[in-house]
Amino acid sequence: MKRAIIRIDEEKCNGCGLCVPNCAEGAIQIIDGKAKLIADKLCDGLGACLGHCPQDALHIEEKDTDAFDEAAVHQHLANATKPSAPAHDHAVHGHAGGCPGSRMMTFNRPADAAPVSPAQPMRSELTQWPVQLTLVPPTAPYFQDADILIAADCVPFAYPDFHRKLLRNKALVIACPKLDDVGPYVQKLTTIFRENSINSITIAHMEVPCCFGLGQLVKTALNQAGRTDIPVFDINIGVQGDVKF
Repeated sequence: MKRAIIRIDEEKCNGCGLCVPNCAEGAIQIIDGKAKLIADKLCDGLGACLGHCPQDALHIEEKDTDAFDEAAVHQHLANATKPSAPAHDHAVHGHAGGCPGSRMMTFNRPADAAPVSPAQPMRSELTQWPVQLTLVPPTAPYFQDADILIAADCVPFAYPDFHRKLLRNKALVIACPKLDDVGPYVQKLTTIFRENSINSITIAHMEVPCCFGLGQLVKTALNQAGRTDIPVFDINIGVQGDVKF
């Protein structure tokens, strides 16, 4: 069939990998230093990856090719996060290729483990990568049936018990409503809320006025996604690390 699909200009591509995490279907990988479309049926042709290429190497073209296969996409994403032989105590899984700093990964942590006591060393409760809202794939498996924590960038630095009290058993995205370009954030959150079965949303922001915009981003995205069924909790963190009520 003839349809729109991504075309990658390998002469322009420098292998930076910025397109990889912005392809929600996982259809692009870095192979031999170049971005490659690994299967035409995995590309929906909508071009979500286009604006993230600094070399202008990605374009949409019309051509005869396989139809977009949503079932194949789900299987591909599921396979990408299946455990392989772990090299550490906690297995790390993710897409092959791409920039190591922005590849999607999930970390196995025991869900029923009790929180550590104050006398024990702190452990990380982070269960996925990436966490920055610009980079997270909106249909990542870790958003399905999840409790999502949407935190302002400064919250983990200010709140000393961030991992144990806020992050535990949650999927995380972080953003700055003051310094970042929030337009794409609304679009990304709308897609996350619309495309996933979400149990709850917790918004953690700082007490400074500009940080309250994070809640407005979430509210706007929920309205655009038509989701009035998701419980939303708001947590206000003081600049000295205390929780404000």
